[in-house]
Amino acid sequence: MAAASARPEIRHDWTTEEVEALLALPLLELIGRANAVHRRHHDPAALQKASLLSIKTGGCPEDCAYCPQSAHHRQVDLTRDRLMEPDKVVALATGAKAAGADRFCMGAAWREVRDGAEFDAVVDMVRGVRSLGMEACVTLGMLQPHQAQRLAEAGLTAYNHNLDTGPDFYTEIVTTRSYEDRLETLRTVRTAGIELCCGGIIGMGETPRDRAALLQVLAGLAPHPESVPINALVAVPGTPLAERPPVDPLELVRMVAAARIAMPEAVVRLSAGRSALSREAQILCMVAGANSIFYGDTLLTTPNAPPGEDAALLEALAPAH
Repeated sequence: MAAASARPEIRHDWTTEEVEALLALPLLELIGRANAVHRRHHDPAALQKASLLSIKTGGCPEDCAYCPQSAHHRQVDLTRDRLMEPDKVVALATGAKAAGADRFCMGAAWREVRDGAEFDAVVDMVRGVRSLGMEACVTLGMLQPHQAQRLAEAGLTAYNHNLDTGPDFYTEIVTTRSYEDRLETLRTVRTAGIELCCGGIIGMGETPRDRAALLQVLAGLAPHPESVPINALVAVPGTPLAERPPVDPLELVRMVAAARIAMPEAVVRLSAGRSALSREAQILCMVAGANSIFYGDTLLTTPNAPPGEDAALLEALAPAH
């Protein structure tokens, strides 16, 4: 009880109604509350830069409606690539570090991890990235406890496994893997002592309550995920969500702010969809509690903010001359 009273903002008993009420607050009130929480738990000037690489592209048997890498979406113009060689991945990580990234994330379009040469190669990649002094994160789909243990022993910092959306809307987006499958993977990762990177996507046709339900599930995890990516849908031609309209940037600000209030100590990552945001909208997300961005011109297979624009963003955040 003493530890809980010392950290009164760290709650795991949020209700969906409470989070929905947060999302519905007047915008300036919501941002103000979130910024106050952010400043109590983080250096407001700190911004982590992460780089994301697709180490195996396309051919995934899952049917996630947003994803161009699904084998179900045959109209998508995407070249399938086999798993990259560890040496090449480490070389790219070295370049990302030189460009300013301190976290290197690797994604493979798999439904689940399978033991064998390819998983052995991923373990080597993790060791190689960690040897550079960088944080290492992977997203590989579902995995078994012994596989999570191998990744932990290799030094893996975090495992990304997004919930995508709230439980009620989930089956509108994915039918090949259940919500409970995703939660079980999160439990496996946590048991192995690896940090969780887990968030979701807005703009897929969900309601505000679905967004609140996603955050309620995440905030109900104990401990909270160390990393919470907030993504805006990138509507890729050939996917079932290709015709979805762009997300209003202020909706992304609201989601970031609510995530910050519900999970005060998490790193909130401004992720997919950032390339469509103005410099000012991105800065507003940071005021609302985002303290990490993906750095580089591609996020797996979708565009990210160009390096020149990111340089201008970082310059705007720096002290005035």
